[in-house]
Amino acid sequence: MDHSDHATKEQPIKSADLLQQYQAGKIHFSKVRLAMADLAEADLIGIDLSQADLQRVVFRFAYLNRANLNKANLTASKLGGVNLTQANLTGAMLKDADLHGAILQRADLRSADLSLANLLDANLQEADLRNAQLDGANLSGACLRGANLRQENSRYIVSLRGASLRKADLRGANLTGADLSRVDLRGADLSEATLRGVDLSGADLTEANLHNALLTEANLTRSVLRGAWLENARLERSTLIEADMASINLQGALLADAKLTSAHLAKANLTHARLSRADLSRANLWQAILQEAQLTDTYLARTNLMQADLTNANLMRSELSSANLQGAILQGATMPDGSTHP
Repeated sequence: MDHSDHATKEQPIKSADLLQQYQAGKIHFSKVRLAMADLAEADLIGIDLSQADLQRVVFRFAYLNRANLNKANLTASKLGGVNLTQANLTGAMLKDADLHGAILQRADLRSADLSLANLLDANLQEADLRNAQLDGANLSGACLRGANLRQENSRYIVSLRGASLRKADLRGANLTGADLSRVDLRGADLSEATLRGVDLSGADLTEANLHNALLTEANLTRSVLRGAWLENARLERSTLIEADMASINLQGALLADAKLTSAHLAKANLTHARLSRADLSRANLWQAILQEAQLTDTYLARTNLMQADLTNANLMRSELSSANLQGAILQGATMPDGSTHP
């Protein structure tokens, strides 16, 4: 490799000089200092700015496709509308950066710091975000379809604590083990997403789409799932203690061994849901639809089942002795003792 083509450590350079040298064929600008420069709308495809000091640089609507920004310092930089398709941003510092509407499709953002970044309406489709820090980031309306946010091990975890993902597109995203506690996911599309072991405690998933999502062993304690759609979702061994699930759609969902203590499930649709061995003690299932639901060995101590529809439900060996069944419909239901209700 010809090192003469590389700038020395933290060598200051003017934006006009960088553009002139790039247009002359030079692409290696590793470790340059370009803080607060204006490179709006610049064509810098494939440029090497690894480990460069790019704090507060204006890159609005610039072309940085396949650029090497490994470990670059882009703190508070202006990257609105920038094209960073397939760019290398591993370990980059993007704290407080403005990436509104940026194109980061298939970008490598492993171990990047995006805390407090503005990613409103950004395209992160198929981006690699493993070990990225996204605490407090605004991802409202962002497209994260097929993005990889999977936890590799205890030292390699995506943090989205307190981030906003309102109406974000997370279809098919892999978020295994991610920290999504207290995240705003209202109206987000998480259909087919992998959320195994995810911490969603206190998260707001009002009217979110979790159709066919994998939520095995997820922590949803005190989360808000009002009007959310979880048809055929897998929630076995998940924790939903004190979760607000009013009017939720859980048709065909798998909730075996789930902890739903004191959960609010008024008017929930649990048709064909599988709740074997689930703990629904003190849960509110007022006017819930539980037609043909599997409730074998389910714990229903002090559960409110007033006016609930349990037509053809299977309640074999369930604990119903202290449940409130006032006005409940039990036609054709298999009762705890194995008898069929008339």
